Amino acid sequence: MLDYHVVATRQDAQGSLAVCKQAQVLLDTDPKGRADAFNPAELFLAAIAACMIKGIERVTPLLSFELRGVEVRLTGRRQDAPPRMVRVDYELIIDTDESDHRLALLHTNVHKYGAISNTVALALTLEGVIRRKG
Repeated sequence: MLDYHVVATRQDAQGSLAVCKQAQVLLDTDPKGRADAFNPAELFLAAIAACMIKGIERVTPLLSFELRGVEVRLTGRRQDAPPRMVRVDYELIIDTDESDHRLALLHTNVHKYGAISNTVALALTLEGVIRRKG
């Protein structure tokens, strides 16, 4: 088992700051919103993206999978009553010359080993595709 720790502190009526290790993330906690920080839904999507990219970084050496870059595009759908996220769609864009079969294998591994994405998939619809850049 691993434990993770984050401390978030209200800075003022427009924002808060999350701190972990030596990193900080500005949080949009203003009910009116702000453009220079992640709101909770965007932070949620960023966590899924980070999980997927980290998973790719873990499995590419094991699979001897060669890539030049990774981009994750996510769209989350929130309902109002009761307020909750109901769906996340994603697109993994891989800059690689690997075969379609190997690209599909990478996608399978992203699904299999993503702690955050697997947790999210239990709570809502998480669907996506993997494709080659270009």
